Amino acid sequence: MSERDPLGIVGLVVADKYRIERLVGEGGFAVVYRAQHTIWNKPVAIKCFNGLSAVPVDERARFQHAFIQEGALLTELSSETAAIVQARDVGVFTTPSGAWVPFMVLEWLEGQSLEQILESDRAAGRPPFTLGEAVRLLAQVAAALDVAHGKGIAHRDVKPANVFVLGDPRSGRATVKVLDFGVAKMMADNSQFQAALAKTGTAIASFTPQYGAPEQFTRSHGATGPWTDVYALALVAAEMLSGRTALEGNDVVQLGYATANPARRPTPRTLGVSLPDSVELVFQRALAVDPRERYARAGEFWAALEAATREAGLGIATTGRGSPFDETVLASPVGAGPEPSTLLAQPPAPRGVEPLPESPLARSDAGPENRVATGGTTALSQDVGRRRSGPGLVIAGFGLVAATLGALVFFRSLRDTRGSEPEAQPVGALASTTAPTASAAPPPPKEPTCPENMAKIPAGQFFQGSDEKDALDNERPAHNVTLAAFCIDLFEVTAREYKACSDVGKCKRASTEVDWPKITDAERRIYSPLCTIDDPDRLDHPINCVTWEMALLYCEAAGKRLPTESEWEYATRGPDGRIYPWGDETPTAKHLNACGRECVAWGKKNKTALAALYDEDDGFPTTAPVGRFEAGRSRFGPYDVVGNVWEWVADWYGPYTKEAKRDPKGPETGERKVIRGGGWNGGYATWLRPSFRYAQDPAARSHGIGFRCARSLPSNDSEG
Repeated sequence: MSERDPLGIVGLVVADKYRIERLVGEGGFAVVYRAQHTIWNKPVAIKCFNGLSAVPVDERARFQHAFIQEGALLTELSSETAAIVQARDVGVFTTPSGAWVPFMVLEWLEGQSLEQILESDRAAGRPPFTLGEAVRLLAQVAAALDVAHGKGIAHRDVKPANVFVLGDPRSGRATVKVLDFGVAKMMADNSQFQAALAKTGTAIASFTPQYGAPEQFTRSHGATGPWTDVYALALVAAEMLSGRTALEGNDVVQLGYATANPARRPTPRTLGVSLPDSVELVFQRALAVDPRERYARAGEFWAALEAATREAGLGIATTGRGSPFDETVLASPVGAGPEPSTLLAQPPAPRGVEPLPESPLARSDAGPENRVATGGTTALSQDVGRRRSGPGLVIAGFGLVAATLGALVFFRSLRDTRGSEPEAQPVGALASTTAPTASAAPPPPKEPTCPENMAKIPAGQFFQGSDEKDALDNERPAHNVTLAAFCIDLFEVTAREYKACSDVGKCKRASTEVDWPKITDAERRIYSPLCTIDDPDRLDHPINCVTWEMALLYCEAAGKRLPTESEWEYATRGPDGRIYPWGDETPTAKHLNACGRECVAWGKKNKTALAALYDEDDGFPTTAPVGRFEAGRSRFGPYDVVGNVWEWVADWYGPYTKEAKRDPKGPETGERKVIRGGGWNGGYATWLRPSFRYAQDPAARSHGIGFRCARSLPSNDSEG
């Protein structure tokens, strides 16, 4: 038992109910104490992030809010699988020396890490794990990771030290817990907190090189994501089978070379393990240098491994607790994988926008609350080197999904300078040649056209949603949708247009103040000035700070309606499968009003960390006039379908199904309405995918949500 007490808190009661008993582990960024819950009379682990004590005083309230939200995320993940360490509580306290320390309360576990088990086996000369033993034990890890992957969350530091084993690891009956979905990982991705810590000289590493995938050493291989966890899990399995670490190297440079060396892939066979060809092929794919060639998520990898093991006659689940993937069909090839511009690098939910329940930022029990995210939803490690955890302790954290982000924004439309589509000319009258006395045949009806400043979207079909490797669960499955022709506004509705409607009593007056569930006073103060309705300099910016109902009433007053979610996506992407509305070209400041240098500067001024999508200045720190970005038009003509502001659509949120549909209208009822597109503060290319979805409380009034209207196209041009 350690007598060290670096925080000087042994014997004290933290948060009125946790009596600190002793130090049980420490690393460069956090220390772990065993404590007794004085009410339940049960032991718990208190992970104290003393490395965060350096956060400046003026940043602490915002950080504490983000920290608490992360506790909620870990609680949600651990409630869905017992194989993720269970979170009990989260908060901050002040040590006797005056240090400000965030802490997390985790379940107390009696056992040891897989790292300790492997080191003990090597020291004792015990043989490596058999294939059956390794597959049975790590099946729980794969299942836990797959739960997170289904929400778009990647761990990004899977390694033996983060796999905690309770019981005999070779018996088939051991319980496994995945550790360290950590706050330190969030900090590594969060530019706001990185900047705050930089003032004190504190640095946070993002992964453990001995288990690092090629894309973690250099982004030339693409972004990190669930496929990164697949790679690391394969390395852990290879180490269990061979008895030695899979990557060879004594420093970061050597390890970076080893992980990306095409001539030596770190598969079990390379490490001297004799395996059936079918099993080796699974490892080869899981350990591919190119992320696009790997399995998309842990569940696919493990289902393939178990199927190959059974095919080789090496049964894996004949005793003990069996496998979560026993009934899983061998995953099919991934196909086109993640490109750097579209990878699921886990963008945060923009402030004022509620994630969909199946999105990486969602909370299934959140109700109509507003959540936020920054710095990505992936989880990183708090130390680059290998870290040992002591027996009977849990050094675990959680991945950041919630923090303070900036706002969503609108583009202005220069409708007085943009022309409408030319009307189709009617076919001329044809005289009859068969009966000299017959009168001329009546002309056929004119082809239906759209009003001025609306684009005509022809009837057609497309695949709504996405089955791509980087697609989130709420974008799956891609399903065929057939739509009748319709019209959609070329531009988002401007503040000038909305004000003209409300001034004559046809529309409700737009708010000058933002509001959403659980908004803070600071957020209200920062974002309310971005409401455009009363700003004479932004009357040609999109109207914002309006509820879903207010958007609907405006469209109806104009003889239009809100577009359905299917119509919005089809008008944005068309049928040809393009990556972005304008094509496959990487987004730049010429395409849209997203976050460049100008919005990062705005964020710093307002103490809100924003991530840049491109290293350029698009000319607009927040919202822009609609219609300014000619290069960003969709194939059918609408402007600003991504960037500037998100847009209300007609549908209640509902999960997709695989059946083909014709003119779908979404669920009949629901709790949240879908919003599409992105905002001026968008720093993630993922937001720009036409299939990307969020949902929001329909009563929210956000500076980052506006709308455009649609109109059904009549079967004949009765409107002249």
